Amino acid sequence: MSEELAGVPGFPSTIGGVLSRSASRYPDKLALTFADRRWTYAELERGVGRVAAALLQRGLEPGDRVAAFGKNSDAYLLLYLGCARAGLVHVPVNFNARRDELAYLMTQSEPRAAFVDPALAEAVDAVADRLGGMSRGSLRDGGAPQDDVLAWALDPDGPIHEEGGVSDDDLVQLLYTSGTTSQAKGAMLTHRALVHEYVSCIVGLEMTARDVPLHALPLYHSAQMHVFLMPALAVGATNHLLEAPDLDVVFDRVARDRIDSLFFAPTVWVGVANHPRLADADLSSLRKAFYGASIMPVPILARLQQRLPDVGFFNCFGQSEIGPLACVLRPEEHADRPDSIGRSVLFVQTRVVDDELNDVAAGEVGEVIYRSPQLCRGYWGKPEETEAAFTGGWFHSGDLCRIDDAGYLFVVDRIKDVINTGGMLVASREVEDALYGHPAVAEVAVVAVPHERWIEAIAAVVVTSEPVAEDDLIAFARDKLTSQKLPKSVHFVDELPKNASGKLLKRELRDQLAGASASAGAGAGAAS
Repeated sequence: MSEELAGVPGFPSTIGGVLSRSASRYPDKLALTFADRRWTYAELERGVGRVAAALLQRGLEPGDRVAAFGKNSDAYLLLYLGCARAGLVHVPVNFNARRDELAYLMTQSEPRAAFVDPALAEAVDAVADRLGGMSRGSLRDGGAPQDDVLAWALDPDGPIHEEGGVSDDDLVQLLYTSGTTSQAKGAMLTHRALVHEYVSCIVGLEMTARDVPLHALPLYHSAQMHVFLMPALAVGATNHLLEAPDLDVVFDRVARDRIDSLFFAPTVWVGVANHPRLADADLSSLRKAFYGASIMPVPILARLQQRLPDVGFFNCFGQSEIGPLACVLRPEEHADRPDSIGRSVLFVQTRVVDDELNDVAAGEVGEVIYRSPQLCRGYWGKPEETEAAFTGGWFHSGDLCRIDDAGYLFVVDRIKDVINTGGMLVASREVEDALYGHPAVAEVAVVAVPHERWIEAIAAVVVTSEPVAEDDLIAFARDKLTSQKLPKSVHFVDELPKNASGKLLKRELRDQLAGASASAGAGAGAAS
């Protein structure tokens, strides 16, 4: 594109332009369903324009931050797209956040307004004294039409704002990292970064206007919003949105609406694999199954592939800071490399390096680093963290990987999850995969716990589908692992801690086990 065209209105690569182009191609096609509401592409386009106009009429100005605290709904999507069209910066907030975490997420970016689900208003009221002069509105059915996103979008007489003056280098979203290891950081994403990301998703995940996806994981999280819903809208697909991934509802909707593609985090796919309805549910319409956001246990993947032999499985890998899709393992690549995350997508360049940023040899372990137009501009209000993340001109992922001669990547572990036991580095994933092979193991997470002799000991936290003894599980793993990699203890729980996107919260497990170990140690000391 010439420099002359780059300055012409309508040519910047903006989020608003993504929807407008789909609406011009498919005005009467069903774009989105939620609850009992159905939106054609033309209706969705008009609704977004009304939301953008209403936001600006409130006195918000381009560049202002707008917090969104709600569960999945059409109104949640309308607010994101309305902010984008008005030149505002959308700030999604984890709807499970409470007290100090909620106050931090609602204030760190200094938003001028917040829109809240009525059901979550009480949580915001509890920290209202820390929110300053921020104005508040409702995302849906809030009983205050003058401040309600859904009411704005559905008002046939509401003014419609046409996008103008929005640059593709403008910020469009502050996407907070999950904060499973430290205080969450707001990744600054531009229109240009996310539009590039959408194109990578469309190409890498074979998306077309014929797709009929079901979206059930939280839209505040980057994967469901930016890898699946927005790229699907970009190609003109028909999208069905659920508030939450209730698996009974999912099974019903796949059959009723002839859903052909699903995305779940591995923890949700574990639930699908263990669900009593899996054997008999009508899943004949499914063509594509996507997994990502954490590591998929290979035994669970094999079980799903056996039940769904005509479904193509895609492993989607990345992180919030890159939009988040970075790598894809396509269906035809699973047979030879079921434990790989695939190769980098269209607009991402990857390397696997040592501590001095030298490329490691094939088969060796190093940190995967990225260059990409999809990358965030840095972290809001955190210049030191930004500088550290982009050391050497590449973004440092924190993921330990190895790469083979054909360029396929294999995740060894998150750097923070590698266990140093007696000087030997053990990947928690390797131990988890060994335990997942036992028929009584429904879910498992392996973490390090402090140990006087070994510094760190390997502990397995297990959810079972039938009774099993600790010794039996360790004996089972002994056939697959060296003695140094065997769990020193197995802890049985009813469920594993996860965030709303299905990601395991290993930090919580480490803290719980370390606290229990300290209490036991204190008791032993007092008795001796």
